[in-house]
Amino acid sequence: MLKFKKAVLIIHGFAGGTYDEEPLFFRLQSESKFDVYNFTLPGHITNLSTDVEYQDWIDAVDKRINKLIEIGYNDIYIVGHSMGGVLATYAAIKYKQVKKLVLVAPAFTYLSTEDKSTFSKSIKSAPELIKEYNPKEIISRVLKVSLQQLKEFEKIVDISQENPSKINVPTLIIQGTSDSLVPYKSSEKIFSEMNCTKYLIEVDGVTHDVFFGIKVEKICEEITLFLKKHNYSAENIRKW
Repeated sequence: MLKFKKAVLIIHGFAGGTYDEEPLFFRLQSESKFDVYNFTLPGHITNLSTDVEYQDWIDAVDKRINKLIEIGYNDIYIVGHSMGGVLATYAAIKYKQVKKLVLVAPAFTYLSTEDKSTFSKSIKSAPELIKEYNPKEIISRVLKVSLQQLKEFEKIVDISQENPSKINVPTLIIQGTSDSLVPYKSSEKIFSEMNCTKYLIEVDGVTHDVFFGIKVEKICEEITLFLKKHNYSAENIRKW
Protein backbone atom coordinates (compact mmCIF):
# COMPACT_ATOMS: atom_id res chain seq x y z
CA MET A 1 0.00 0.00 0.00
CA LEU A 2 2.85 2.39 0.82
CA LYS A 3 4.09 2.34 -2.77
CA PHE A 4 1.05 4.40 -3.72
CA LYS A 5 1.61 6.99 -1.00
CA LYS A 6 4.15 9.74 -0.60
CA ALA A 7 5.73 10.66 2.72
CA VAL A 8 6.00 14.38 3.48
CA LEU A 9 8.49 15.32 6.18
CA ILE A 10 8.28 18.85 7.61
CA ILE A 11 11.34 20.26 9.39
CA HIS A 12 10.93 23.31 11.62
CA GLY A 13 13.46 26.09 12.20
CA PHE A 14 15.90 27.22 14.86
CA ALA A 15 14.31 28.09 18.23
CA GLY A 16 10.97 26.98 16.80
CA GLY A 17 8.85 23.88 16.82
CA THR A 18 6.30 21.87 14.89
CA TYR A 19 3.65 24.46 15.81
CA ASP A 20 5.24 26.91 13.34
CA GLU A 21 4.05 24.88 10.35
CA GLU A 22 0.73 23.57 11.71
CA PRO A 23 -1.50 25.07 8.98
CA LEU A 24 0.57 23.36 6.29
CA PHE A 25 0.70 20.10 8.25
CA PHE A 26 -3.08 19.90 8.51
CA ARG A 27 -3.58 20.98 4.89
CA LEU A 28 -1.30 18.22 3.62
CA GLN A 29 -2.88 15.69 5.96
CA SER A 30 -6.18 16.18 4.16
CA GLU A 31 -4.63 14.77 0.97
CA SER A 32 -5.12 11.01 0.57
CA LYS A 33 -1.86 10.69 -1.38
CA PHE A 34 0.27 11.91 1.52
CA ASP A 35 1.37 10.61 4.88
CA VAL A 36 2.64 13.68 6.71
CA TYR A 37 5.31 13.61 9.40
CA ASN A 38 7.05 16.17 11.57
CA PHE A 39 9.27 16.08 14.63
CA THR A 40 10.98 18.34 17.15
CA LEU A 41 14.68 18.92 16.66
CA PRO A 42 16.98 18.01 19.57
CA GLY A 43 17.14 20.64 22.29
CA HIS A 44 13.93 22.38 21.21
CA ILE A 45 11.36 20.84 23.54
CA THR A 46 11.83 23.46 26.27
CA ASN A 47 14.98 25.57 26.36
CA LEU A 48 17.63 25.02 23.72
CA SER A 49 20.05 22.68 25.46
CA THR A 50 23.62 23.97 25.58
CA ASP A 51 25.02 20.48 25.02
CA VAL A 52 23.27 20.04 21.66
CA GLU A 53 25.48 20.52 18.62
CA TYR A 54 24.56 21.10 14.98
CA GLN A 55 25.48 17.52 14.15
CA ASP A 56 22.68 16.39 16.48
CA TRP A 57 20.17 18.20 14.23
CA ILE A 58 21.61 16.50 11.15
CA ASP A 59 21.53 13.13 12.91
CA ALA A 60 17.88 13.68 13.86
CA VAL A 61 16.97 14.27 10.20
CA ASP A 62 18.90 11.16 9.21
CA LYS A 63 17.02 9.14 11.80
CA ARG A 64 13.59 10.29 10.56
CA ILE A 65 14.36 9.70 6.89
CA ASN A 66 15.90 6.30 7.50
CA LYS A 67 12.78 5.36 9.47
CA LEU A 68 10.56 6.37 6.54
CA ILE A 69 12.72 4.31 4.18
CA GLU A 70 12.51 1.32 6.53
CA ILE A 71 8.72 1.62 6.60
CA GLY A 72 8.72 1.35 2.81
CA TYR A 73 8.40 4.84 1.35
CA ASN A 74 10.13 5.18 -2.01
CA ASP A 75 9.05 8.80 -2.53
CA ILE A 76 9.79 11.27 0.24
CA TYR A 77 9.03 14.97 -0.05
CA ILE A 78 10.67 17.39 2.38
CA VAL A 79 9.45 20.81 3.47
CA GLY A 80 12.01 22.82 5.42
CA HIS A 81 11.27 26.13 7.13
CA SER A 82 14.14 28.52 8.01
CA MET A 83 16.99 26.40 9.46
CA GLY A 84 14.80 23.43 8.57
CA GLY A 85 15.32 24.49 4.96
CA VAL A 86 19.07 24.21 5.38
CA LEU A 87 18.66 20.73 6.88
CA ALA A 88 16.28 19.78 4.06
CA THR A 89 18.92 20.51 1.42
CA TYR A 90 21.32 18.18 3.19
CA ALA A 91 18.73 15.38 3.10
CA ALA A 92 17.84 15.98 -0.55
CA ILE A 93 21.48 15.60 -1.55
CA LYS A 94 22.10 12.49 0.56
CA TYR A 95 18.98 10.38 -0.04
CA LYS A 96 17.83 9.18 -3.45
CA GLN A 97 14.34 8.60 -1.97
CA VAL A 98 13.87 12.37 -1.61
CA LYS A 99 12.06 13.34 -4.79
CA LYS A 100 10.84 16.90 -4.12
CA LEU A 101 11.92 19.77 -1.94
CA VAL A 102 10.15 22.84 -0.57
CA LEU A 103 12.27 25.53 1.07
CA VAL A 104 10.36 28.13 3.05
CA ALA A 105 12.47 31.17 3.99
CA PRO A 106 15.59 28.94 4.00
CA ALA A 107 18.16 30.44 6.36
CA PHE A 108 21.28 30.43 4.22
CA THR A 109 21.59 34.12 5.13
CA TYR A 110 20.12 35.58 8.28
CA LEU A 111 18.97 39.01 9.39
CA SER A 112 19.85 41.96 7.20
CA THR A 113 23.51 41.93 8.13
CA GLU A 114 26.25 39.71 6.72
CA ASP A 115 28.50 40.37 9.74
CA LYS A 116 28.25 37.05 11.58
CA SER A 117 29.95 38.52 14.66
CA THR A 118 26.88 40.69 15.31
CA PHE A 119 24.32 37.93 14.76
CA SER A 120 24.19 36.70 18.34
CA LYS A 121 23.44 40.20 19.60
CA SER A 122 21.16 41.22 16.75
CA ILE A 123 18.77 38.29 16.94
CA LYS A 124 17.94 39.21 20.54
CA SER A 125 17.49 42.90 19.94
CA ALA A 126 16.27 43.41 16.35
CA PRO A 127 13.19 45.65 16.64
CA GLU A 128 11.78 44.26 13.40
CA LEU A 129 11.10 40.95 15.14
CA ILE A 130 8.50 42.59 17.35
CA LYS A 131 6.48 43.29 14.21
CA GLU A 132 6.54 39.63 13.21
CA TYR A 133 5.63 37.98 16.51
CA ASN A 134 3.62 39.05 19.52
CA PRO A 135 5.67 40.17 22.57
CA LYS A 136 5.04 36.95 24.51
CA GLU A 137 6.30 34.91 21.58
CA ILE A 138 9.43 37.04 21.29
CA ILE A 139 10.21 36.67 25.00
CA SER A 140 9.59 32.93 24.87
CA ARG A 141 11.90 32.38 21.91
CA VAL A 142 14.65 34.71 23.08
CA LEU A 143 14.77 33.05 26.49
CA LYS A 144 15.05 29.71 24.69
CA VAL A 145 18.25 30.64 22.89
CA SER A 146 21.76 30.52 24.35
CA LEU A 147 24.84 32.06 22.77
CA GLN A 148 26.28 28.56 22.41
CA GLN A 149 23.26 27.44 20.39
CA LEU A 150 23.46 30.53 18.20
CA LYS A 151 27.01 29.48 17.39
CA GLU A 152 25.80 25.99 16.46
CA PHE A 153 23.20 27.56 14.17
CA GLU A 154 25.91 29.66 12.54
CA LYS A 155 28.04 26.55 12.00
CA ILE A 156 25.36 24.59 10.18
CA VAL A 157 24.61 27.57 7.96
CA ASP A 158 28.30 28.00 7.18
CA ILE A 159 28.95 24.37 6.23
CA SER A 160 25.82 24.24 4.05
CA GLN A 161 26.53 27.14 1.72
CA GLU A 162 27.32 24.89 -1.26
CA ASN A 163 24.26 22.67 -0.79
CA PRO A 164 21.91 24.53 -3.17
CA SER A 165 24.21 23.92 -6.15
CA LYS A 166 24.20 20.16 -5.42
CA ILE A 167 20.42 19.67 -5.36
CA ASN A 168 19.03 17.65 -8.29
CA VAL A 169 15.34 17.32 -7.40
CA PRO A 170 12.49 19.74 -8.23
CA THR A 171 12.53 22.53 -5.67
CA LEU A 172 10.01 25.21 -4.71
CA ILE A 173 11.22 28.20 -2.69
CA ILE A 174 8.77 30.42 -0.80
CA GLN A 175 10.10 33.71 0.55
CA GLY A 176 8.35 36.66 2.17
CA THR A 177 9.55 40.11 1.16
CA SER A 178 9.00 41.48 4.69
CA ASP A 179 11.09 38.80 6.40
CA SER A 180 13.49 40.52 8.82
CA LEU A 181 15.25 37.29 9.76
CA VAL A 182 15.97 35.84 6.31
CA PRO A 183 16.14 38.57 3.63
CA TYR A 184 14.45 37.70 0.35
CA LYS A 185 17.74 38.33 -1.49
CA SER A 186 19.01 35.21 0.25
CA SER A 187 16.44 33.06 -1.54
CA GLU A 188 17.16 34.81 -4.82
CA LYS A 189 20.84 33.95 -4.37
CA ILE A 190 20.36 30.24 -3.71
CA PHE A 191 17.79 30.07 -6.51
CA SER A 192 20.41 31.36 -8.93
CA GLU A 193 22.89 28.73 -7.70
CA MET A 194 20.56 25.77 -8.22
CA ASN A 195 20.93 23.58 -11.30
CA CYS A 196 17.72 21.59 -10.78
CA THR A 197 14.13 22.26 -11.83
CA LYS A 198 13.34 25.21 -9.59
CA TYR A 199 10.65 27.72 -8.73
CA LEU A 200 10.77 30.85 -6.60
CA ILE A 201 7.74 32.67 -5.21
CA GLU A 202 8.34 36.02 -3.51
CA VAL A 203 5.32 36.84 -1.36
CA ASP A 204 4.75 40.54 -0.75
CA GLY A 205 4.21 41.57 2.85
CA VAL A 206 4.86 38.14 4.36
CA THR A 207 7.28 37.87 7.28
CA HIS A 208 9.33 34.95 8.57
CA ASP A 209 6.21 33.62 10.27
CA VAL A 210 5.05 32.36 6.88
CA PHE A 211 2.38 29.89 7.97
CA PHE A 212 0.54 32.37 10.16
CA GLY A 213 0.84 35.29 7.79
CA ILE A 214 -1.61 37.12 5.59
CA LYS A 215 -1.33 34.70 2.66
CA VAL A 216 -1.04 31.41 4.52
CA GLU A 217 -3.93 29.70 2.70
CA LYS A 218 -2.58 30.55 -0.73
CA ILE A 219 0.91 29.43 0.26
CA CYS A 220 -0.32 26.12 1.67
CA GLU A 221 -2.35 25.48 -1.47
CA GLU A 222 0.62 26.18 -3.73
CA ILE A 223 2.90 23.87 -1.76
CA THR A 224 0.23 21.17 -1.90
CA LEU A 225 -0.13 21.63 -5.66
CA PHE A 226 3.64 21.45 -6.17
CA LEU A 227 3.87 18.20 -4.20
CA LYS A 228 0.77 16.61 -5.77
CA LYS A 229 1.39 17.32 -9.45
CA HIS A 230 3.65 15.07 -11.44
CA ASN A 231 4.06 17.83 -14.01
CA TYR A 232 3.96 21.04 -11.99
CA SER A 233 3.75 23.87 -14.47
CA ALA A 234 4.45 27.44 -13.43
CA GLU A 235 6.69 30.38 -14.14
CA ASN A 236 10.09 29.90 -12.58
CA ILE A 237 9.92 33.19 -10.71
CA ARG A 238 6.68 34.71 -9.45
CA LYS A 239 5.76 37.62 -7.23
CA TRP A 240 2.53 37.51 -5.25
